Amino acid sequence: MKSILRFLTVVQWLLIAVMAAFVSMQVWFDLEIPGYMTKITVLLNDGSPPEAILGEGLGMILCSIGSVVCSICAGGVAAYVAAEFAKTLRKQQFMKVQSFSPEEMGRFNIYSLITRSTNDVTQVQNAVARTSQLIVKVPVMVYIALTKVATGSWEWTEVTAIGITAIVIVQIFMLSYVIPRYRKVQWFTDGMNRTVREGMSGVRVIRAFNAEEYQNRKADTANDELTENNLFASRLLAFTRPFNGVVQNILTVAIYLIGADLIFAAASGEEALTVFSNMVVFSSYILYVVSSFILLAHVAMGLPRAIVSARRINDVISTDVSVVNGSRTDSEDTDVCISFKDVSFTYPDGSGETLSGISFDVHRGETLAIIGQTGSGKTSLVNLIPRLFDCTSGTVEIDGVDVKDYELDALRSKMGYATQKPILFSGTVRFNIGYGRPDATDEEIMEAARVACIDAFLEANDGLDTVIEQLGANLSGGQKQRISIARAVCKRPEIYIFDDTFSALDLKTDSKVRSNLKRMTGDSTVVIVSQRISTIADADRIIVIADGTVVGSGRHEELMETCELYREMARIQEFKGAVR
Repeated sequence: MKSILRFLTVVQWLLIAVMAAFVSMQVWFDLEIPGYMTKITVLLNDGSPPEAILGEGLGMILCSIGSVVCSICAGGVAAYVAAEFAKTLRKQQFMKVQSFSPEEMGRFNIYSLITRSTNDVTQVQNAVARTSQLIVKVPVMVYIALTKVATGSWEWTEVTAIGITAIVIVQIFMLSYVIPRYRKVQWFTDGMNRTVREGMSGVRVIRAFNAEEYQNRKADTANDELTENNLFASRLLAFTRPFNGVVQNILTVAIYLIGADLIFAAASGEEALTVFSNMVVFSSYILYVVSSFILLAHVAMGLPRAIVSARRINDVISTDVSVVNGSRTDSEDTDVCISFKDVSFTYPDGSGETLSGISFDVHRGETLAIIGQTGSGKTSLVNLIPRLFDCTSGTVEIDGVDVKDYELDALRSKMGYATQKPILFSGTVRFNIGYGRPDATDEEIMEAARVACIDAFLEANDGLDTVIEQLGANLSGGQKQRISIARAVCKRPEIYIFDDTFSALDLKTDSKVRSNLKRMTGDSTVVIVSQRISTIADADRIIVIADGTVVGSGRHEELMETCELYREMARIQEFKGAVR
């Protein structure tokens, strides 16, 4: 828990100190009330005038009002600090996740990250709002109450010590079993989120294969695991409240039994009255002491889960990113725009090299095409250019500078990247196409749409205000790819990377989009990944990848003569000439 408390600001620590002061004042007001009860008892037995009794009663009322006011103020301050702290934790997690490379994203699956940013933060927020008050209240109440009862009969004190010891032993025993269970509860919450998300996002596939029963059983299993662990932890903690109540009642009876013996043993009626008054006050203070340990049970209920959640949050925030930011912000335009020098790459925990000994240069203004069979390493190769991963050995250079030396913002600002799986955001087409260039005008955005041949679709709907659902759920595969292409074009970068972004386009649209791109990209460097020869046949240079190595390089005509794999792919696709 203390690992994430470093995110509390100085002002928030001061507010916590103010909250502690209010809680201490509340406890002091509460513990003054039994003293007034003693005085009123003595005044009633002494036959004092009503004015004197009313004065003590007024003091008791003022203490009660002061306790309520302090309680409200302490609760308000604690709730404010908890809400601001939760806001900071969510922000810190989001910012950290934004810096993650795919390697770190693979370590924390998306379902776990969602749980850590929502459920876990809520657990910590509740702990700060509620438990922080109890952590201050319990020791202050115990200290003041025990100080006041220390002057009572040793028999009463002895009985009280036995009862409190029993409560503490039970609390420690419970915590030793509950904390591991709560850790499992958070893991099972991740699993439940994963199952629900899969069921919602894959509903079409589930129905197409009549797999509703299987998915329901899968959800039931995840739900049962979560429920079982929750019930186990809750049952253990539920035992503490009645146990504390039993101890409290036994202590009360024991105090009155001991008090009765002391009253009967008193030498005079006045001494007996004094013993009776002390017994009433002592029992009241013991009630506060035991109540403090009952409150401690509430801490035991909330704190273990918050501690587990805090660790999970800190795991995200303290993760070291594998792609470290460089310091270079600019570079000179060189003839060679992109250069791979003996590059090899292995995925984390991978069984072997994904890429091995890759070397090639791409000159400024050239169009480089990368082709190969599924799983040959094409996407892995282009992912090294914007540093989504770092190569295991060798160097990747942009404008003669190692990509590791660039600031990530400076490096990626040079590129327009259309990913293999189009990622669209909920919002309008204007927002999605202009995503990489916030200052783009509507005309520039529309021009990018025309290049990607998506303008006809926009004109048939609401233009740039056409609404796109999350991940483009209301669009076809080809429409999503064309919007992704338009987004890269709108950025007007130095380097365009199209990672198999033409696969969902028909041949006519494919040809037209590539023709528009050739006109639009001008002197920019273009990298195209594809499995379709018709898409890349007119490239200035084609690299053929097989099993992570370059097995052919050259223009289409050269590869048809020198590369067996390329000829085989052309024969299977029945391709006879380049599309120009």
